[in-house]
Amino acid sequence: MKHWHETSQVFARLAEVSAAGEIAALATVIRVRGSAYRHEGAKLLVEADGRTTGNVSGGCLELDVREVALRVIATGVAERRRYCSGADQEAAWDLGVGCEGEVEVWIEPVRDDHAGVREALAGEQPFEVVQRLDERGRTPRVVAPVSADASHLRITPEGDEFVDVMIPPPRLMVIGAGNDAIPLVRLALDVGFRVTVADRRPGLLERDRFPEAARLLDADATLLADAASLDTDTYVIVMTHHFIDDRDYLAAVLPTPVPYIGVLGPRARTERILGVLGADDDPRLHAPVGLDIGTDGAEQVALAVVAELLTVRSGRPARSLRERTAPIHA
Repeated sequence: MKHWHETSQVFARLAEVSAAGEIAALATVIRVRGSAYRHEGAKLLVEADGRTTGNVSGGCLELDVREVALRVIATGVAERRRYCSGADQEAAWDLGVGCEGEVEVWIEPVRDDHAGVREALAGEQPFEVVQRLDERGRTPRVVAPVSADASHLRITPEGDEFVDVMIPPPRLMVIGAGNDAIPLVRLALDVGFRVTVADRRPGLLERDRFPEAARLLDADATLLADAASLDTDTYVIVMTHHFIDDRDYLAAVLPTPVPYIGVLGPRARTERILGVLGADDDPRLHAPVGLDIGTDGAEQVALAVVAELLTVRSGRPARSLRERTAPIHA
């Protein structure tokens, strides 16, 4: 889910570096065997002065990858690195690989801004980027329709290719632009959601309050369904702190196919609203919204809400990882 947002950041920075007439090195995870902190497609951009954007591990592989990247910038020759844990799980974790994991990273010099990739990332359609792994680092990236579910290394007689599958992340519609929406929007963006903030009060929809939100939507309940994409890949949280507004927005959202509807506020208050709307048995409703982690303040509420969103998105029960017997990255 974070793949789209992180790749956008990396290529945006690459465009700035290219515009300045400089070259950089781009490291990409091209294959993972076993358990690893990051998956295929994770990227780290390294500039000639050592500055970086993105990451390819939990933080420890970056040290070696950065050194290799600086050499790649100097030589102009791409390198393929393999980080393997062997049987030492503790050492594997210390390397940022994971338990019994093997990670291959392709590190290449990059000389242009790859505008085609950035243009595709600015849209909302899935696509893939196909690249031949050429040590000279001159093979172009080809943007193509999606042919697989996930990024992967493709072995061909002509040479290895990396297929980077880009699936747009889910949308989050936050209805209510009060102060407690600010940390929620910020955290949701950090984990990869494309966030729209909607409110009928335009004075709250200021870009400096929600600087990275994809969209600020000035719409009351009567305009909401027509003005916003409320589909099966959109999650909704209603948090206006106003009984009538919450009721009207819920009335607009309930007939749509969204998979998740969270409502902020006391249970009894929400039950009154749902009783009026005849929707108290809708399984999509999460009211009060968020996981029961014990919260105090807007930041902790935001954490509880985003954790619940990820739980619903992944289809996993909310429990401690120590209770999970399957691999945590499966």
